[in-house]
Formats: sequence, C-alpha cells, structure tokens
Amino acid sequence: MAVTPEDRRFMAAAIRLSRRHTGLTATNPSVGCLIVRDGVILGSAVTARGGRPHAETQALELAGQRARGATAYVTLEPCSHYGRTPPCANALVAAGIARVVVCLTDPDPRVSGRGLTILRDAGIEVVSGVLEEEGRQALEAYLMRQMKGRPHVTLKLAVSADGMIGRVDAGQVAITGPVSRAQVHALRAEMDAILVGIGTAIADDPELTVRLPGLEDRSPVRIVLDRHLRLPLSSKLVRTAGDVPVVVVAPLSAAHASEVFAPGVSISDEDLALRRQALTATGVEILDAADLPDLLTQLATRGLSSLLVEGGASVARAFLDAGLVDRILLFEGETMIGEGGIESPLTAHDIPKDYKPVRRMRFGADSCCDYEREFECLRVS
Repeated sequence: MAVTPEDRRFMAAAIRLSRRHTGLTATNPSVGCLIVRDGVILGSAVTARGGRPHAETQALELAGQRARGATAYVTLEPCSHYGRTPPCANALVAAGIARVVVCLTDPDPRVSGRGLTILRDAGIEVVSGVLEEEGRQALEAYLMRQMKGRPHVTLKLAVSADGMIGRVDAGQVAITGPVSRAQVHALRAEMDAILVGIGTAIADDPELTVRLPGLEDRSPVRIVLDRHLRLPLSSKLVRTAGDVPVVVVAPLSAAHASEVFAPGVSISDEDLALRRQALTATGVEILDAADLPDLLTQLATRGLSSLLVEGGASVARAFLDAGLVDRILLFEGETMIGEGGIESPLTAHDIPKDYKPVRRMRFGADSCCDYEREFECLRVS
C-alpha cells in the first residue's frame, strides 16, 4: 500500500507520544496511537502506566463514534491475544476503523503478525513498516527483551579531560556539571533498572534515584553487584530500599562466586549467610546469578527491558568484555583529575569499532557522545 507524507507525519507524532511512558509500562511496550480522520486527530493515547489500558483502546474511547471510517496510527502491531483485556486488533475492527498504519510488527509470539491478519480479514486496509527505523529506536528495549531474552544495556561514563572517571579513595568526584547531571537523572527516569558495582556503592554511597522535580516517582530498580554482601546497612541504598527496590547480586555460597562480581576478599559461607539475613531484613532482595549473562536473563524474565550501567570501571569493563553493552553514553567534562585518578575503561579515542556515533550533544560546558551498536535481529518488519 502507498505511504503518504501524511502517514509519515502522523506516525512521527505517534512515536513521539510513545516515548512519554518509556520505562513506566511494566512488561508491556510503551505504544503510541492516533485516530485520525481528514487530517484531524480525534483521539491520541500512550500505553498507560503499568501497561494497562493499551494505547489503542484509550484512543478509540476518546474518538468515540467519530472513529468509524478513520485511520489509526499505531507504533506497534495491535495485540491479538486475550489477557486482562480483549485484543486491540478486535477493538479497532469493532470501532469501524477503515485503515491502520503500523510502524513495527510485534515479535511477541502471541502476536507476531496475527494482529495484522485480524485487521486484514475484517477488510481493513493495513500499511506496515512506516518509519520503522525511528520506531525501532523508540522500542529497542522491548525488542531486545523479546528477541534476545535480555534487557537493552546502556553504559554511562563520565570522563574527565585527562581520561579519568574518579579518584582513588576520594568518593564522588564532580567530573561534569549540573546540566549533565540533570540529563543523567532524566535518563534514569526512562530505565527499568540501574546497576553499579560494590566498589562504587561503598566509595560514593549513591542513592541512584531520580531527583528531578516531577519525576521522583520514576526511579528504576537499583542493582548492586556485591559478591561478598559488603553493602553497608547504613548506606543510602539500604536505608531507602523500602521506597525504591534494591537488588544485591551475590552467589548463594562463597564457593560459587563469579570473579565478575568484585574479586579479592575471602569470606566463609556462615558469614555470607549472616550478611544475607541482615540485608534481607531491611527489605533488600538478594539475587543469585552465575555471571552477567545469567543476571540479564533473570532480569528479562522479571519483565525488565532496560538497564543502565552507571558505576565502576571494572563493572563497565566486564559488561564490555562480555559483549553486553548496546549503547554507550560518554559524558566528557573539563575537570582534570590528575594523580590518583581512576582510568576510564573507555574514552572517545578507543570506542570499539562495532559502535557507531549517532549524535553529539552539549550540556553546559560538557559534551556527550552517544554510540550505538546495531543488531540486525531487532529488525522485525
């Protein structure tokens, strides 16, 4: 079917709309939907927080009877399976929609073309693949979880002018300015989970929440790689575990510890059990994972689609070496660390060849380069 300039314009608007609830729709993707007739938007909606109701049913409700004969623009193939609500494909048919323009087909095996078939069998004109690349970027976390069985991983590094990410035994060091730090909080607000190593958790005592006015309720699940359960009970993470979930990744026994999770200190199984008991009493969850791929698989099983890796040179290097980083955000400040600095695992001069720069941004005096690695398997239309 022919794609018109109007189709592209309204699909672009639907994709922008879909980004409003990125990270807020639980296991469901954040989908945008517009109901349009004669160039006029009759209803527009994004998947609700928590994943229900879906965008299509909300937009149809807003359009009401005017939806009959209209065009629906949807960023992801309408669902075709019965869950807590009837399928959106059936709702579009019942509303009398004449034409449906779709950005991406849904890789979820419960849908995967069936939604489009329902529409076509009802005599509705269907056009798919409109602004597919833009839609893939908006839904890359959902696509990664569905197609590779793990979250989409973003590695964020703040690097000084002399290539350092901090100073030994100095706690938090301000490498970038307030504009960059606000941008990082906005990034956290779009993520399902955020991860640091125990070294960062102890040295910096971070809270890892979103502290931008109006976005405080969008803090992600906080994860700490902590082989020996050294996270202090007095830390900000533990003290706030009742407000925002904290997951500590540690083995069930010292003998099964992976060297990925902070090597160096020996501990008995008895001491490990006592520390486990003390942490869980505060509301912290202890998760057993054999290695990083196993951890990511477990997170995906829980419905977590996006992970922000924020802290620790060794943790960053471990994710890079395991081939588990999909996006690199490299913030570069004007600060000089000098003697005693902790060398960054990456600088702008040694980005791996399979990552391509997609944009360069300025945040006050700082710069940020965004690198992405493309996966052909995420092309679904």
